[in-house]
Amino acid sequence: MNPIEVTEDMCKADTIKLRNRHIGKSCQLFYKGAPLKIVRGQGQYMFDEEGTRYLDCINNVAHVGHCHPRVVAAGCRQMALLATNNRFLHDGLVKCAKRLADKAPGDLSVCFFVNSGSEANDLAIRLARAYTKQKDIITLDHAYHGHLISTMEISPYKFNQPNGDIKPDYVHVAPPPDTYRGKHTSRTHSDDELAHLYAAEVEDIIAKVRGEGRGVSAFIGESLQSCGGQIIPPEKYLSLVYNAVRKVGGIVIADEVQVGFGRVGTHFWAFEQQNVIPDIVTMAKPIGNGHPVGIVITTPAIAEAFASSGISYFNTYGGNPVSCAIVNAVLDVIEDENLQENALKVGQHLIEQSKTLKYDFDLVGDVRGSGLFLGIELIRDRQTLEPATEEATFIVNRMKDLHHILVSQDGPNNNVIKLKPPMVFNVENADEFLLAFRECLSTLAGLEEKHAEDVGQTTSTPLVCTAPETKILQSSEVMIKAL
Repeated sequence: MNPIEVTEDMCKADTIKLRNRHIGKSCQLFYKGAPLKIVRGQGQYMFDEEGTRYLDCINNVAHVGHCHPRVVAAGCRQMALLATNNRFLHDGLVKCAKRLADKAPGDLSVCFFVNSGSEANDLAIRLARAYTKQKDIITLDHAYHGHLISTMEISPYKFNQPNGDIKPDYVHVAPPPDTYRGKHTSRTHSDDELAHLYAAEVEDIIAKVRGEGRGVSAFIGESLQSCGGQIIPPEKYLSLVYNAVRKVGGIVIADEVQVGFGRVGTHFWAFEQQNVIPDIVTMAKPIGNGHPVGIVITTPAIAEAFASSGISYFNTYGGNPVSCAIVNAVLDVIEDENLQENALKVGQHLIEQSKTLKYDFDLVGDVRGSGLFLGIELIRDRQTLEPATEEATFIVNRMKDLHHILVSQDGPNNNVIKLKPPMVFNVENADEFLLAFRECLSTLAGLEEKHAEDVGQTTSTPLVCTAPETKILQSSEVMIKAL
């Protein structure tokens, strides 16, 4: 595929000026200190206005690769033919729904099409309440499920911010099953014990709700928690939680926006790794390769309960012909290019090689993931697990500025380096990341040694932000000039 020549409408400085004037300040950019102006994408790469190529390790939204030609062609063909709302019959909608139902286990077979993950999770809440006639919902700490009022209410990642809204009484927060630095850890418990301990936290919430004379509508959780720091739950956790919720008449919602469609490598859906079947599954933009589409799939019984209210549901552009053509093309590409198998092969290599870094660098505390969903947690002390937040920021910026690799940081302490690249990410890309990441870790180790020598201490002394030398952590550009 030949690169497309891109002509800028305005220089980067003018783009920034107009953005500062006309775009809300709460709409934040990646790399706020030195934002990128990306003008083109292709596969697992992005290009700025100067033609610099960046390896993209963060855009799970471009699920089958930026601007995949088959996806682009499908969208263009349909847009040239018809783009209208979904209240007319069209084959693309029912074909897409059937394909997703065929890939879903159990009774999951009825689809609702929306425009985003936020809308999908909002509708999932409505479906749960219509079916159970209850309002209380259980979520996991640090979870993010969308930016609508209803989904912000079940997103501790947002409402726990200093100026966040007060959590409603009908929302209950359980500890995430973080076996590394969570409430219960693998230091003192086996995986089986951890599954039961974390499930018991949900059971305690259920008992409290019922003790107050109410019932549980639903438990909602990402099958693998993303914003919480790339959390992989212990085996049997979801099964225990799902059973506890269903035992009292509640239902379970699996948010698969970040981790569905083969990303985990072993299965098409991440929840399948724990041998469970949710009552509702939500999905969004990755299934449209970045096109604004969201989908909810549920059981006939839940869909019927929603319909029995007599209030019709429609979403003007959810499931429009263009969106459905794109989703069908994405499903074709996942299957024809064996992207689930690629995620398994490349992910295993990436995770295994990342784990070896723990032996060479004390900064690397934990490596966890599945397929092309990876988190590397950085710490300053292996006993206290003090989070290395500033060091994570340094690495994110240095990876961009020196190595032209895009990664992000997340988790409650913002100390987890997070990778969820396009599914066309290959072994060579993984090795490119590993080499650059090792260089960043080595640079930080060198800074720490120098700091220890300057202050007359041992090299085990943590590099703290108050040390003069560590001003370099604030900008990788400064460090690059110093090399």
